[in-house]
Amino acid sequence: MNMIAFDTSSQALSAALETDGGVWYMEIDAGSRHSELLMDCADWLCKEAGIKSSELTHAACMKGPGSFTGLRIGFSAAKGLALALGIPLYAIPTLDCLSYPLSVWPGMVIPVIDAKKNCFFTALYRGGERLTDYIDVPAESIAKTVQMTAYPNEPVIVTGSGAQLLNSRLAPCLPPGLLCVDPEFCRGRARELLELAKNAKIQKIDDIDSGPVYLRKSDAELNLITE
Repeated sequence: MNMIAFDTSSQALSAALETDGGVWYMEIDAGSRHSELLMDCADWLCKEAGIKSSELTHAACMKGPGSFTGLRIGFSAAKGLALALGIPLYAIPTLDCLSYPLSVWPGMVIPVIDAKKNCFFTALYRGGERLTDYIDVPAESIAKTVQMTAYPNEPVIVTGSGAQLLNSRLAPCLPPGLLCVDPEFCRGRARELLELAKNAKIQKIDDIDSGPVYLRKSDAELNLITE
């Protein structure tokens, strides 16, 4: 197996490659340059692993929710490789990837992406299991859901690119000392994407014909609707 995975869901562009010889990983603070840097990252990973890009056997990317631009870039790159090489593409929900490293956290996990317009893309997790739908809601709604779902005195951790902002909004609504921010909230999740994609592969999930999940319409679509 030679599986490559791309995470373009935040400013931290990350890519990972797993072969029978091991796992290679690259992370860059790309800002808005994901489209310029992504394929260079893929070439570097292949060279480090000692394989040709034509020898890739699987591709994986974030399925969403997330930013329109970030999702399109990662999905387009992975889908392009999959179509060109005739290999399967596995698209994994972004919030699942963000929460995955905290599956052993002894409480509630809230992966979060700032969706702008005073809203957040999020879902609630406990013990590696998702408790809610993927939602696009304001902080006040998240606070109410946490209050209804959390066990008494259950610790709550937030992670993902919107973690610090959501933490500041949730802190006044929860008992003191129970809420914290994941120290690695802003790093890329391509390694976790690899792990989850391997599980998807075992389950024979092939997303080659699908597209990203946005949860909301783009500003351009909304403008067309209102015109």
